[in-house]
Parts: sequence; structure tokens; C-alpha cells
Amino acid sequence: MIRENLRILVVDDEQDYCDVLKMILEGRGYAVDTCNDGREALNLLEKGSFDIVVSDLNMPVMDGYELLREIKSRDYDCEVIILTAFGTIEKAVETMKAGAFTYVTKGSDPEELLIEIRKIKDMRKAARKNEILKQKTSGNFMLESRNLKYRQMLKLAERAAASESNILILGESGSGKEVLASFIHNKSKRSQENMMELNCQALSESILESELFGHEKGAFTGASQKRIGLFEASHGGTLFLDEIGGVSMNLQAKLLKAIENKTIYRMGSTTPITVDFRLITATNRNLKEDMDADLFRSDLFYRISTIVLELPPLRERKEDIPLFIDYFINKYAREMNKENIDMSENVRNMLINYNYPGNVRELKNIIERLLVLSEHGEIREEYLPSDIAAGKNPAPKQNMFETDYTESLREYRNKAEKMYIEGLIERYPKDMNKVAEILSISRRQLFNKLVEFGLK
Repeated sequence: MIRENLRILVVDDEQDYCDVLKMILEGRGYAVDTCNDGREALNLLEKGSFDIVVSDLNMPVMDGYELLREIKSRDYDCEVIILTAFGTIEKAVETMKAGAFTYVTKGSDPEELLIEIRKIKDMRKAARKNEILKQKTSGNFMLESRNLKYRQMLKLAERAAASESNILILGESGSGKEVLASFIHNKSKRSQENMMELNCQALSESILESELFGHEKGAFTGASQKRIGLFEASHGGTLFLDEIGGVSMNLQAKLLKAIENKTIYRMGSTTPITVDFRLITATNRNLKEDMDADLFRSDLFYRISTIVLELPPLRERKEDIPLFIDYFINKYAREMNKENIDMSENVRNMLINYNYPGNVRELKNIIERLLVLSEHGEIREEYLPSDIAAGKNPAPKQNMFETDYTESLREYRNKAEKMYIEGLIERYPKDMNKVAEILSISRRQLFNKLVEFGLK
């Protein structure tokens, strides 16, 4: 079993020496392969991915220096440690000029080699943290609340953070699922490590798989270099998958396997990589309804939902709107270097009484707009979005099956059909072929339906 996320290739023409190094390195938890000459090593590097090559300097057929030059010219993503005898120290120094990480004298204490390997491990770990740039939201959110339901949910989230259990966050779009995930990460034992985030609904299936699992060089057209995925990048930390309900059934199966086994394979590779992450997922969909409709795997649902947290929409926590208004005003006033911001009671009351179908995200955007447009610190009513200024308040979405029992069966069917197609388009906005496939109709019939129901 691979116990460390590091793979080493030992190259030496003395098989006994290879066997000894393999035993020592595997005893420290590394995955180790061996071979006896440089050409064989290049074949192994071409087929699989290694983090470190430990190579003897003097070998027949192709020596360590030639192997190093080939590795660097082919741009393999690995470090090279050269093993050298006392009489070849000078040539070993030349290998470092050619790109070797370091050299170690053969016959010395194995701890010297292990120290250099740990240096590489630490270096690659630091590089992994910086490779996928994600702006953390730590310190950039407000969790104060006067709403009893929200405060109870927050206490549950804090208790859940102390565990390693998988957490599923449910809530409408814009209600603060990302903020809650960041709060959980910051309260967890993994707070000093990465929290990697990905919106699963925003990407096509192939790109989503590459983002999650990574890929090897040449795995597909356009894969010009190896890339680690978010599973690897979150090693030791937290992986947050937003809109998990938007994942295809095919990718759901791969996700389930990765979550259960904590082992992944990069696209284009058969080499297992052990990953250690804490999983948080979120969705604005009703996953139980999706399971009934065979759109979401029940085994995956029960795997990700050890603890379920439900975020109330902003319209159900009106008492928190003044807190958010003050928080966002202070936040954007600092960012825009504006002082003494003045908001009239009339404008404040209009903001408080609005229903916010876009939840906290919509309120945040509105406050930012008001600060941008304000002059001399004064926020005027005319700067408000037209709906709020006109006193229009969108009603919450109603359940599609709510009815007053006065409509015909045909009207009811049409309403249900329209809302079902709308839901599929929302789920697969860039894949009309997938929508048509689920509906069991042709693409032409689908577009006829879009025209019939006035859908875009």
C-alpha cells in the first residue's frame, strides 16, 4: 500500500544495491521501482510518473549523467539524485550544474539520502500549495447572526468541524455555502493546510475530471504537461466541491471510488496516488429527488452526507439584513478608501424589506454598487436597482405541484413539463445533447419544446 504521496525510481546496475535501497525507502513509506540501466529508466519514465529518480553515476549502456540530461531534455517532472563513488565526486558536481538536485556518496549512511528525499518532499509540497491558485475567504466573511435557526446550524457546523466526517451543505444559490465551508475548514484540525474549491456545475465533464484528478503529459489533446488535480492539491487539507448535484453519473462513479479509497489516478496514468483530504460538498438541488429520478447515485449521496447542514435563505433571516448591510458598507468603504458613508433610513428600509432571490450574494453586489456610485459619502435612493427602488419584491419560488385546482389537466402537464425542462437546462446549461438524452427525445424535438414554452 502506498503510504506517502511520493514515488521513487532507483537506477543502478547492481541489483543487490537496488534491492537494499528499495527495502530502506519502502520502510519509510515511499513507493519504489527499480531498474538496472538508464535506457530502462527512460522507458519507465515514459510509461509512468515519478517524483524522484535516484541514479548511480557509473553504469554501462547509459550512465547517470546521460540519464540526467535525457530527463531534463524531455521535461519530466521529477528531481534527480546522483549516487557517486569517492573517486567521481568531481563529475558528480558537474551533474548538479546540469540540473541534478544533489549527489550522495555510495556507501555512506543511508540517512543522508533520506534527508535529501525529505527536502524534495517538502519542496514539492510547498510547490503543490502554490500551483493551483485559490483565494481563500478566511477573514473575509461575516457569520454573526440574530437568527435562531442559523445560529443553531452554526453550532452544529463547529462541532462537525472537529471531526473528519464528510459534510454536505444544502442551500439556495448565494446563501453562503462557500463561506460556511471556509468556516468549517478554519475550525478543523486541517486549518493550516490548503482548502481547495471547485464549482462542479461550471465545467464540462472532461474538464471537470481533469481539474479533480489531474492528468499526465499527452493524456489528451492539449495536455502539454503534467498537471496535478484538486484531490492532490488538497492533500492534508480540505476539498470543497460546490454544486455537486451538477456532476454526471459517469463522473459520480469515479468520485465515489476516490472518496471511498482515498486513492486516485491521474488521467492518462495507471499509477495509484494516495490522497488524504477532508471532503465538504454543497448543492442548491434536492438530491433525494435527483436520486428518485436516477440523476444522482444513492451510494454517493450517503457517502458525502454523514453530516448535513441546511442554510436558510436570506428572506427567512430578515433580522440579519441590517448586519450584512453594515458589514458590506464597511468592507467596500475600506477597499474604495471612502469615509463617512451616509445611508438614509428610507434606503435602508427598502433594502431590509426586499426578498433577495439571489440571497447574500445579491445583497453584497447591491451594496458594492451603491458604494461605487456614491458621491461625497452619500448613498441615494436613485442608486438602487430598479426593482428595489420601485418597491417590487419577487415572491419566493413556489413548488411546481402547488395548484388551486382550477387548471385543466393539459395546463398542469404543460406546467410540469416546462419546469422539468427548465431544471435540466439549469443542470446542464452547456449540453443540450444531454438534456435531450434524459428526456428521451431528439435534439430537434427539444428545441421545439424550448420554443413552445418560451425558454432560452
